[in-house]
Amino acid sequence: MRRGLDWSNLQFFLEVARTGTLSRAARRLGADHATVGRRIQALEDSLGRKLFERHPRGYALTRQGEKLLAVVEQMEQATSETGEIAANPGGLTGTVRISTLEGFGNYFLAPRIGGLLKAEPGLTVEWLMIQQIVALSRRDADVIVTLQQPPGGAFVAEKLTDYRLFLYGTRDYLDGMPTIRSNQDLAGHVFAGYIEDLIFIRGLDYLGEIGEGRVSARMQNSSLAGQMAAACSGACLCVLPAFVAATRPDLVRILPENISLTRSYWMMTRADEAESPRLRRIRQFLRDEVDRVEPSVFMG
Repeated sequence: MRRGLDWSNLQFFLEVARTGTLSRAARRLGADHATVGRRIQALEDSLGRKLFERHPRGYALTRQGEKLLAVVEQMEQATSETGEIAANPGGLTGTVRISTLEGFGNYFLAPRIGGLLKAEPGLTVEWLMIQQIVALSRRDADVIVTLQQPPGGAFVAEKLTDYRLFLYGTRDYLDGMPTIRSNQDLAGHVFAGYIEDLIFIRGLDYLGEIGEGRVSARMQNSSLAGQMAAACSGACLCVLPAFVAATRPDLVRILPENISLTRSYWMMTRADEAESPRLRRIRQFLRDEVDRVEPSVFMG
């Protein structure tokens, strides 16, 4: 890079490279898209290189852009780590974004995140529960807790824990409906589940596994909490993680000896940032919190 290259232009370059569009980069930078476009043009002019191919759907890195991205990301990480140490030698600063599935985020992480904030007063934590539009590769999140290992070597993945799911309903529902003695009896019952078109991870498609293809969700909801609320009202049955259902004592398990699913939570970060101070701290926090609870919490 030539002497006098404007670092602020490189920040604009990073956001366009990560988001793929001027408008999304502008929102993240608090600027307007015209300013972002001018900054990218200024950077290309100063380097004498074309960094992006312009397409109707966005901006794609050229080979020269990919080379620059690798260098600038290393610069960014080094600057971030140095800034954290200088600004707060006793702890971490800045913002880290965690994306989790709803059950883990609302019913496990939320009650425990206060301990991290108390230990790290300079740290801000955001967490998302809309994984179908989140990608580590686009920098939408720093850490993801999900159900599947990532392909390839661009990410660092660590298994957090297995957990089990069971079929639940209220006693009032069960008393008013035909008796369930086997999986075959499930066909005549009402189920809550995810909206079929919006199931973005195969591991969330439960009903096909418990009913041998004879059950479907008449009450479809994109939220696990919404499904559980419907079941607690006595309107239907639903499949829930054991640690989530444990928060509602009015729910009872149905055929637990026959109906039991096992899934695994995986924690993922980008390999090039996994050892930064903030992400290392977050990864250790999540690992410690999961290890601290009894296995029966997750396994039921």
